Amino acid sequence: MSYEFLDKINSPDDIKKIESKKIPALCEEIRAFLVENVEKQGGHLGSNLGVTELTVALHRVFNSPKDHIIFDVGHQSYVHKMLTGRRENFDKLRKPGGLSGFTKMSESVHDAFGAGHSSTSVSAALGYAEADRLRGSDAYSVAVVGDGAYTGGMIHEAINNCDPELKLIIILNENGMSISLNKGTFASYLSRVRISKGYMRWKKGTNSMLSHVPLVGRPIKRFLTYSKNKIKNLVYSTNYFEDLGLYYIGPIDGNNYKKVENALKEAKRLGCCTVVHLKTQKGKGYTEAENAPDKLHSVNSGNSNLTSFHSCFADKLISMAENDENVVAVTAAMGIGTGLDVFGEKYPNRYFDVGIAEDHALTFAAGLAANKLKPFVAIYSTFLQRGYDSIIHDIALQGLPVKMMIDRASLAVSDGATHHGIFDVAFLSHIPDITILSPITYTALESALEYALKFDKPIAVRYPNATESAIVVSEFYSEANEDFGIKTNFSIKSEKANIFITYGSITERVLKAQRILKEENVDCGVILLESLKPYDNAVKRVLPYLQNARKIVFVEEGIKNGGAGMLMREELEKQNFDFNKCSYHISAIDDNFAVIEEAGDIYDFVGLSPEKLAEKMR
Repeated sequence: MSYEFLDKINSPDDIKKIESKKIPALCEEIRAFLVENVEKQGGHLGSNLGVTELTVALHRVFNSPKDHIIFDVGHQSYVHKMLTGRRENFDKLRKPGGLSGFTKMSESVHDAFGAGHSSTSVSAALGYAEADRLRGSDAYSVAVVGDGAYTGGMIHEAINNCDPELKLIIILNENGMSISLNKGTFASYLSRVRISKGYMRWKKGTNSMLSHVPLVGRPIKRFLTYSKNKIKNLVYSTNYFEDLGLYYIGPIDGNNYKKVENALKEAKRLGCCTVVHLKTQKGKGYTEAENAPDKLHSVNSGNSNLTSFHSCFADKLISMAENDENVVAVTAAMGIGTGLDVFGEKYPNRYFDVGIAEDHALTFAAGLAANKLKPFVAIYSTFLQRGYDSIIHDIALQGLPVKMMIDRASLAVSDGATHHGIFDVAFLSHIPDITILSPITYTALESALEYALKFDKPIAVRYPNATESAIVVSEFYSEANEDFGIKTNFSIKSEKANIFITYGSITERVLKAQRILKEENVDCGVILLESLKPYDNAVKRVLPYLQNARKIVFVEEGIKNGGAGMLMREELEKQNFDFNKCSYHISAIDDNFAVIEEAGDIYDFVGLSPEKLAEKMR
């Protein structure tokens, strides 16, 4: 499809050449391009439709890459990518080796900072601004922040450190949504913030007057500023940002291009730390996305199965809550993503969405558990890292029975390195007194939840962003086996010499590797671990199957250093397994972030494809 204006844009300089009156037409072309390509390739749609006018205005008012534009989270940067020479790469959006779904410094000089997690933009922009000031640069740093990010404490920590004299502009894009409906006091406050045009005119006039008073020293100027604020507060209401000493412009219709451009020009003219508050419509210009901004926050290419591990988790939790009034659910702004939104509909008083604040979610859950409730905290593996300290100090050290439900525990093929769920086993395994379960079928997940409900210590249950594998079910669950914790597709009596040990969603690829080897007359067995930690218990269950083993390959879809494979080997040594008769190898992600720069299979890239696993066993 050809576009009259969009086809002529290959850099921010090209945007500046377009007549102002033609900008609305350009915005419509951008939205048409987004809908056509994102629905085909999958990705974040609603948020990008909402920031179209804003992004165009940014590149007309500021000079990227000299001026640093930083997007929070980065999923609202598609228009930015289109306008900075990457439009032709959208056919590979969110594909291994293709265009990232987030900002990525190695992808373009116009991506000032990489981001896949929320609430980091102001801290990064503040760092840029301070560095520019030290160097004497007149560059601006601009943080584009969705209102959902303001539920994260890191934003407020950064704002607390903002020097009003810095050339730092914070754009607050308020659309009332992050993924789910924004929750919390600050989100409610934002919807009420108003600054009148009269106040803005009064503030400009007062600043102009004060700046022209001759021979005014800093102490007198501070006193005059203090007096000005006192007078202003008598006439106009104050707000959070003004109270912190920052300029505030808004709220402004963020989908009105002219108003947005004028606001950015004014913020730039002021030359100091300024908050520009915009109100945009998520999904703007696309009726389906406007009517269901949460459902079309992100779209998947192809058909998706309605049943998944997180929906199975939510259904089981609801059934357990029916019989136990102490069951409560906690999530960090991911009610839809974790499936807990349906729990919230059923039990609104027992459902807590704390916003984008994973560390708070975990300590909050610790408080719930300390007061005799049974909290299930559902957090993506990649976001659980943000609550590491809370897990150690507030949950594990005090032995509180918080049930950590780790969603997306696997490689994130589309979202890439920022969203890989590959570190949780390694960082949880060395925390004392935490049990780690890894169910890989719906039935096993339900069993794990029932176990966790009764468990009186911290416990983590990890599962992938996937549907149940029919191959895994038929191979390990065709017959009743009540021994939760270990499954095998061979008997002890079969005396296997070559054995794979694995857990999690990589199991299907291990089974395919076994079949490859079978065709070569290499006889292998597979041991599936449903319970990892305590590792001494796992090894005790595994040992009877290893008596005739001559080669063991431990396979995990996680980081090798400190992972389950290493810890299992250490425990085997402790339990006197004879490694003189059996070699032990680990196939895992070895000291890298699983970043694939060229098109291809990421599992093959990290050595976890069926072919590479078969090669390892050979």
